[in-house]
Amino acid sequence: MFTEKMEEAFNEQIKWELYSAYLYLSMAAYFDSLNLPGFSKWMKAQAVEETMHAMKFYNFINERGGKVDLEAIDKPPTEWESPLAVMEYALNHEKEVTRRINNLMELAQQQKDHASQIFLQWFITEQVKEEDSFGSIVAQMRLVKDSPEALFMIDRELASRNIDFTGLTQEVQ
Repeated sequence: MFTEKMEEAFNEQIKWELYSAYLYLSMAAYFDSLNLPGFSKWMKAQAVEETMHAMKFYNFINERGGKVDLEAIDKPPTEWESPLAVMEYALNHEKEVTRRINNLMELAQQQKDHASQIFLQWFITEQVKEEDSFGSIVAQMRLVKDSPEALFMIDRELASRNIDFTGLTQEVQ
């Protein structure tokens, strides 16, 4: 059974996923200001993905007979000291998302909400990928330190990421 406590926690997670999208758009704007279009494109794709995650929670709440209750989203930071600082911030943010998803799983277990546990398993797997993705970029950037040439190469590599709107349109329907 979908309890009021689970509904409130899932609504809070919608807010957090949308904040994540907002944060990544802010990071994209920062990268645009530095003329790093690959980093910007990568973050825009990340923002789309986070919006898709929010919609998964939105749809699940409705499917379980709950009520979606959207709350205000905080303003994200807009300035960082360097591209590496942005990616480190993003990695730490993803670790916080992982912590929150794990807390949701623990709540679902306490509530004996098996459907929510199954639903959340996808997010647990996704967070492993997210942390690995950000962690790899941070590791590369730390390795090359302040090399503008290497930053340019990483920017070009990140530009190859495509934004997949397919999942988002499926989640919106």
